[in-house]
Amino acid sequence: METTTLINAGQPFLYRDHGAVGLSDTAFRAAFADGHIVRLIDRVYVDARAEDSRELRVEAARLVVPAHAVVSDETAAWIWGVDAYKPSDRHRFEPQWVVPHGRGRTRVEGLACRQALIDDEDVLEVGGLAVTHPLRTTSDLLRKQWRPYAMASADAMAHAGLVRPMDVRAYVARLKGYRGIRQARVLAQLIEPKSASPGESWTRLRLTDAGFPRPQAQVEVADAAGLQRFLDLAYVRRRIAVEYDGREFHTADPDDVHDEERRRLLIAMGYRFVIARYEQVFGADPAFERGVGELLGMTPIARWW
Repeated sequence: METTTLINAGQPFLYRDHGAVGLSDTAFRAAFADGHIVRLIDRVYVDARAEDSRELRVEAARLVVPAHAVVSDETAAWIWGVDAYKPSDRHRFEPQWVVPHGRGRTRVEGLACRQALIDDEDVLEVGGLAVTHPLRTTSDLLRKQWRPYAMASADAMAHAGLVRPMDVRAYVARLKGYRGIRQARVLAQLIEPKSASPGESWTRLRLTDAGFPRPQAQVEVADAAGLQRFLDLAYVRRRIAVEYDGREFHTADPDDVHDEERRRLLIAMGYRFVIARYEQVFGADPAFERGVGELLGMTPIARWW
C-alpha cells in the first residue's frame, strides 16, 4: 500500500465494514496478509500504522461489546495495557465481557459472555466503556486461568503498576464461594511486580511449587568490570542463578553469544546457572527442578501441573 492516508483515519473498524472504509474483499485480504492492517480483537481491525493506545483499544472494544456489558478477564487486562492471553490465544483476541446476574446474556456468535456477581466498585468507565477495575480483573484472572498463566497475568498487572500485591491479597481474601478462589488466594501471596516476562513468572512458580524457597526476582549484580547485570531469578546467598530463555529473545545466535558472555563473567564471580526453556518448565520431565534442587541440597516436590 503506497498511500500515506491511514485507512479509516486510523480508527478501528469491523471486518464486515471493510467496504465502507474503501477496501474490497481482495484488497482487505491482501492488506492483512502484508501486515498493512492488523487485528486488534476478533472481527476488529485497524491500520497497522495507527498508534496503539488505551483509547484505540477502547474504541475497538466498543464495536463489539454490548452497551450494558462490562469488559472483563483477558480483554479487560488488554484494555489496561497488559497481555494476559495464554500463548495459544494471543492471535485470537476473543472479546470477553460479563453481565450482572439477572440480566440476560448477550449472545454473539464466536464471542464470550457470562453472568457474574459484580459490584459497582468493581467497574470503571473508560472512554464510555465499562471495564472491570484492575483489582477485579486481576482477581478474575487468578481464579479462572490455569495456574502458571494466572501467575503470569497477576505479575504483569503488578509490573504495570495497575495493582499492588497487598491490595490483591486483601481483595481475594474477602471473596466467598467464588470458583477458583483457593487458587487465587494462594497465588496472590506470590505476586512479584519485578517479574519482567511470563516465562520468569512460570519459572518462579515452578520453583516455589517444587517446595523451594522463593527466589529473588530481577537481581542486580555488578560484574568484575563494574558493569550492572540482571539475573531473572536468584538465590543470592547461595550464588545460584535461574534464568528463563524464551523463544522470542533467546533463539538467535547473537542472543546466545550475549547470554554466554554475560553468564561467563558471573560464573567467574561464583554464580552457578540453571537455564530453563519452555519445554523444561512445562511437561512431565522434572529435570529442571532436580537441577536446582541439587544446588540447593533439596529434593523437589513431584510436578502436578
